[in-house]
Amino acid sequence: MKIRNIFIVAILLSALTACDDVFNPAIENNRGEDAMYTEPDYAQGLLGYAYAILPYETKSSWDVATDDAVTNDKSSDYIRMAQGQWSASFNPVSQWDARKCAIQYDNLFLSIVDKVEWSKIASRQQMFVDKLKGEALGLRALHYFYLLMAHGGWTADGQCLGVPILLQPEDGGSNFNQPRASFADCMKQIFADLDAAIDLLPTDFADIKSASEIPAKYQAINAEMGGYNLVFGHANKGRMSGRIAEAIRAQAALLAASPAYRDASGVTSEQAANYAAVVLQRVGGVAGLDPQGHRWYMQTTAIDDIQNGEIAEILWRGDRTNGTDDWDLGIDQERKNFPPTLYGSGRLNPSQNLVDAFPAANGYPISDTQSGYAESNPYLNRDPRLSEYIIYNGSRYRGKSIITGAYADADGKTDDGMNAISTSTRTGYYLKKLLRSDCNPDPSATNAQYHFPVRIRYTELFLTYAEAANDAWGPTGTGTNAFSAYDVIKAIRKRAGVGVTNGDAYLESVKSNQDKMTELIRNERRIELCFENKRFWDLRRWKMPLDETVTGMYITQNADGSLKYERIDVEPRVFDNSYMCHGPLPSGEVLKWSELKQNQGWR
Repeated sequence: MKIRNIFIVAILLSALTACDDVFNPAIENNRGEDAMYTEPDYAQGLLGYAYAILPYETKSSWDVATDDAVTNDKSSDYIRMAQGQWSASFNPVSQWDARKCAIQYDNLFLSIVDKVEWSKIASRQQMFVDKLKGEALGLRALHYFYLLMAHGGWTADGQCLGVPILLQPEDGGSNFNQPRASFADCMKQIFADLDAAIDLLPTDFADIKSASEIPAKYQAINAEMGGYNLVFGHANKGRMSGRIAEAIRAQAALLAASPAYRDASGVTSEQAANYAAVVLQRVGGVAGLDPQGHRWYMQTTAIDDIQNGEIAEILWRGDRTNGTDDWDLGIDQERKNFPPTLYGSGRLNPSQNLVDAFPAANGYPISDTQSGYAESNPYLNRDPRLSEYIIYNGSRYRGKSIITGAYADADGKTDDGMNAISTSTRTGYYLKKLLRSDCNPDPSATNAQYHFPVRIRYTELFLTYAEAANDAWGPTGTGTNAFSAYDVIKAIRKRAGVGVTNGDAYLESVKSNQDKMTELIRNERRIELCFENKRFWDLRRWKMPLDETVTGMYITQNADGSLKYERIDVEPRVFDNSYMCHGPLPSGEVLKWSELKQNQGWR
């Protein structure tokens, strides 16, 4: 899935190292705009930058500022943020600078794309313009979506605002003192860009095998098969496509239809559900749910051979890597998150709050007496995803039993126990999801394996549909589609092995109650997407309490060898629920530009 002929390294390093260069070109790179018209690679560098700073955080990080996890890295900005230091001047999750920078490059590219000579053959020239313009529009919408998610909100005077809408490149003579557009107008612009991108781009980049497969609009300008495959063929896979744009449209619509924005966004849950359905119908609806999608990262054979196929769960991903550098996905997450006895730093520690969210194997929440949950044996007969996503006391991993309790393991070691050393767990749990057990971070025998950054999963789109469809039509309503929220949740839970012995009696008991189904859908989303940096944003768009104290499980061993389990408080969350569902604009920007209104509560 390599993005070919787009990241022109020399250009990105010299010409596009910072947004400032757009206004004040570096002395050693003083070629002007005219040079781009006859140098396609130079021109594509603008679009390449918008790809180079995609907004996805593909390593587990933001969850440690929620009730799902903490980190043992006491210097973490997320600890500071979660414990009361989040402000307009200290915002580790800000998207302001990077997204605006990417949008500037998108706009620059859109301003010249029609003028560049991409090919001397007229039909190819038009196809290149259409494709590249479609990519730029889709990317601009994506960057605006993340800007809205991070900075959209209500102001003190009761307005629901987004961000300034900029559709032309700025230069030294531009008026930078621009007001924020309404949230609704920002959504209209995002949808307009995505709709245009969908119209210009193929659903997927793939080679055609005969001239008859060329779309009519290109047949009309005498396009030939070789030219079509050059522009829209498989070699372009990984770039913005129609399918990806459709998925982003569904994600953005769900944000706008959520409780935090729905009163002023102009977007309904019905609209969000229908947008998600467009994507899901392309894979056959509920029948297209990947049977192994909830553990795609465990499909190591497929990942290692990804160049000869794809994993059905993944809608959009980046290039794979097996590098050993500190920043490289090849071993970075294992090095950071394996327990200390496996040469890891145990950085991300899942919370007891999250562990409690996993139901019993029969599908009932553990708070329900019908679950069979026992405090004296809390990991017995639980949702299979618990043991797939989280290392808990006694879990077998890489051939050994991991003891997180306050007693020694079979080898007399205690380093994996709660707070035993600086790299030990603080909650009684270690991360397992997204990690490859065949990696080895031992400095004397380091062994990296292939990983790739996942940007959009189909399961997220199924959950998007379920949430919006339940809100629009109730648990079993379908609108004009062929499946319901109930159908989706039933399939997801069955895939995970939940409720398979009793017909998922709990799901059946709530399928006539919209509020109960909402709770279940949100819980399934929490479980399925845990450690994928979703919950930080989900809690806020749902307007749910942000200040739930993170808890852990302290385990001791009695004289007879039995274990004693005690829930303990680990880390408070100091968020103000009255306004922190919306993030701040950077204080420096608000001070600098009088037209920018800050979101309510932030200073």
